[in-house]
Amino acid sequence: MSRAFTSEEQNEAGLADIGERAISPHRNLVTPAGLAAIEAETARLREELARAGADADRGRIALVSRDLRYWNARRESAEVSVPAPDSDVVRFGMRVTIEDEEGTRRTWRIVGEDEADPATGSISHVSPMARALFGKAVGDIAVVSGREWEIVALAADG
Repeated sequence: MSRAFTSEEQNEAGLADIGERAISPHRNLVTPAGLAAIEAETARLREELARAGADADRGRIALVSRDLRYWNARRESAEVSVPAPDSDVVRFGMRVTIEDEEGTRRTWRIVGEDEADPATGSISHVSPMARALFGKAVGDIAVVSGREWEIVALAADG
């Protein structure tokens, strides 16, 4: 079989253009729960890869293999970080409650990039809000996008 024929088959299956998942250039800080989630995802993908291999589903094998490479790389670079329970300044892994000038309150937990989900109250440690909050204490002001937020509570719930 010629390589040209193989390439055509791969292109027809959509395999040639799936590309790799981008790996963030930032430190891969994770909470203990974040590390557990990475490990669960790699285990799930290994099982899925075995099923796809048994079915000889080349497209699924390619996609799952790509995702497994991503999560393996994230696991290898993961740095578990837990804030000191007595910390009086904002650090990775902490829950921070902020209030704006109108009295609107938001509570954010600062977590790793892969665990961040603003809809459920967690933001990435590399987000503009987290960067503005790091190192500040209760009563300090953080400015994000021209809006001032006062830190009103901190919790090191790891």
